[in-house]
Amino acid sequence: MDERYLEFILNHYILSLAMAVVTFLLIQEFFDTAFKRFDSISPLLAVPKIDDEKTVVIDVRESPDFILGHIENAVNVPLSKFAEQLSTLQKYQKNLLLVTCQTGTRASAAAKLLTKSGFENVLILTGGMDAWRDEYKLPIKITSKNKLAKS
Repeated sequence: MDERYLEFILNHYILSLAMAVVTFLLIQEFFDTAFKRFDSISPLLAVPKIDDEKTVVIDVRESPDFILGHIENAVNVPLSKFAEQLSTLQKYQKNLLLVTCQTGTRASAAAKLLTKSGFENVLILTGGMDAWRDEYKLPIKITSKNKLAKS
């Protein structure tokens, strides 16, 4: 029986390698999900938290998308520059951080970086700005100037 497995692996090494990579990625995703240190929150439940002056909304979309519409008083730190600008967010270490993007996927990557950097109160806006604007019809601010995270 063991010889047949070895023969299969040798004859189909690319398929076997792909299987090993997929298995590794699935296990990694399982552990990331099981041990993540941040939660998600719906736009409707986020509103009272945003009304609290201690909550900081961090929008990780690129500047052109941010300018077209964002949550009032949100700080724009594009995910492409997030690691570089992480030090500018240190002043918000004790605040609740609500991270958003267009759909919620980039916000998860930013939340991982934040929690690895020692931020403890991090939430992701479920569905991102698409859900905020389209599903829940919540207000957005359109601006011609980009509010960047600055010291």
